[in-house]
Amino acid sequence: MSEPELQTLAVGRIVRPHGVRGELVVEVLTDSPELRFAPGSVLGMQRRGVVRAQNLTVTAARQHAGRLLVRAEGVEGREAAEDLRGVLLTISSDALEPTDDPDEFHDHELTGLRVERVSGEEVGEVRDVLHTPAGELLAVRTADGREVLVPFVAEIVPEVDLAAGRLVVDPPEGLLEAE
Repeated sequence: MSEPELQTLAVGRIVRPHGVRGELVVEVLTDSPELRFAPGSVLGMQRRGVVRAQNLTVTAARQHAGRLLVRAEGVEGREAAEDLRGVLLTISSDALEPTDDPDEFHDHELTGLRVERVSGEEVGEVRDVLHTPAGELLAVRTADGREVLVPFVAEIVPEVDLAAGRLVVDPPEGLLEAE
């Protein structure tokens, strides 16, 4: 059996500089910012899908006015911080701690799962997990090539079977039908 492929997972996005000393305003994209942005954490950097050769090492992080402000090695001054605007901060999927909750999943575990109705009828495949203020949505590519968004809630997704590589949906009428 081959080793599972490691994926790069986004944990934050640099929004803009803060002040003149090189602090970065970071949009948090992780449930564990206290772990991901702890001093000494080394994060990968991507811009528009292109991986940057260097990493970002966190030296300090603090909450300020509802935002996370991060200091990093080598980022001295506003201009250096401005150069990082829009950079996606990442970790490797092997850096994730396993979850103890059987109803909690990491995005990369859901991506690629086969989607079936309760009846067993094939629907498609999970292509992405979208995090919205209203909750998580599964972007599902249907068998006929359409993309539908399925709310990731127990009432609509009653079963996730990672070992079998599938999840079961019980959608309300009209959710999966073409317009």
